[in-house]
Amino acid sequence: MKINHELSDKLIENERHYFSSAARIEYFNLVIESAHNATLTDVDGNTYLDLLASASAANVGHNQPTVVEAIQKQAAKLIHYTPGYFHHQPEQILAERLSKMAPGSSPKKVSFGNSGSDANDGIIKYARAYTKRPYVVSFINAYHGSTFGALSLSALTTNMSKGVGPLLPDVIHVPFPDLYRRNEGESDDDVANRYFTYFKQIFDHYLSPEETACVIVEPIQGDAGIIKAPALYFNLVYDFCRQHGILFADDEINQGLGRSGHMWGIENYPGIEPDLISTGKSLASGMPLSAVIGKSEIMDSLASSGHVFTTAANPVCCAASLATLDILEKQNLAAKSLKDGFYVKKKFTELQKLYPTIGDIRMFGLNGGIELVDNPHDKNPNPELANKIIFYAFQHGVLLITLGGNVLRFQPPLTITRAELDHALLVLKKAFKAAHNNQIQIPSKLQAMGW
Repeated sequence: MKINHELSDKLIENERHYFSSAARIEYFNLVIESAHNATLTDVDGNTYLDLLASASAANVGHNQPTVVEAIQKQAAKLIHYTPGYFHHQPEQILAERLSKMAPGSSPKKVSFGNSGSDANDGIIKYARAYTKRPYVVSFINAYHGSTFGALSLSALTTNMSKGVGPLLPDVIHVPFPDLYRRNEGESDDDVANRYFTYFKQIFDHYLSPEETACVIVEPIQGDAGIIKAPALYFNLVYDFCRQHGILFADDEINQGLGRSGHMWGIENYPGIEPDLISTGKSLASGMPLSAVIGKSEIMDSLASSGHVFTTAANPVCCAASLATLDILEKQNLAAKSLKDGFYVKKKFTELQKLYPTIGDIRMFGLNGGIELVDNPHDKNPNPELANKIIFYAFQHGVLLITLGGNVLRFQPPLTITRAELDHALLVLKKAFKAAHNNQIQIPSKLQAMGW
């Protein structure tokens, strides 16, 4: 199958004169013209099965008709008036709905923004204002966004922060558990206890718990490679926070809204009620909308104008969000994600028997990180193989990218059909065979794909 990218190539070459390189992570020459559910069409007329869902921002599918209709109806009535001063009903309805659907029984309130990054900035603000404490604890390999606060919380790659420091002060990073690279003979609980020892060391040696405002977690680390902590670990961290008056903040931007087989990613860890939650991406099917959801007393700790944006809670975006939430609930997409995730994991496990360079298969709903290594014994990352797989897939009409250089990111729209999954998995099976037979040559201009 030969795909022609002639027009895409020309458009991208022209764009290079005007678009900052800092604003994109380079993969393929793809200029998308249109999209429907899990299918993309580029300007050259090629179609692709989308296993990325616009970085998990299209959980209910691309151009979902109910969402499109909601956008059109709202745009015909009111495109925008800033809720920084006045009110509109889509914002009021959405604020109530998010407050009631957040995990836990405590009363909640909401503030809106434009991107997941500013929601995580908001978490820092609310946590410090409520606790009157300065320090925030985050995790190594976390990705929380690219505004200055969110960037300071992140610790994924130095490419994000190189040349722009100093970053926000009083942010401390600790290691995140990795069950794939456990010590010999360790159980999940052993890993949890070992990493909790690392977590406590900062408080034993140089950070006072009484000066710590919050700990912010990704329930499953996304851009690090879809890495899920053992359940005991987050329960230990949560209990420590409760003992010391530290807020427990939950970044649901990538992992929320059905992605991991639950409405919220933190529901993978029963018994935890976050004090603060950030959400975005699929909240409005990719329209620019984010939210901080928090316990009412915490959300009341900032006075008027403490976290306000001119275009936050745009009525068109709020309408899109309400329609998106309707689809998630009515189609029970979290349950579908969980079921499809088990199916995909089974297929990758069968493929792993043929190609042991598939080192680890992390699937939590339709939320996968397939880690490729030199061999299963040393577990050394194999980014060259990963790039060959995604390049072959792209050339054969399946779109996915890598995380951390050597992890295949498998996050299609939750509405993808079983037949489409089977087709994508068949293409990936052929990609591994071609790579194993040394039949994939990546053009020199694509040698440096990814982060």
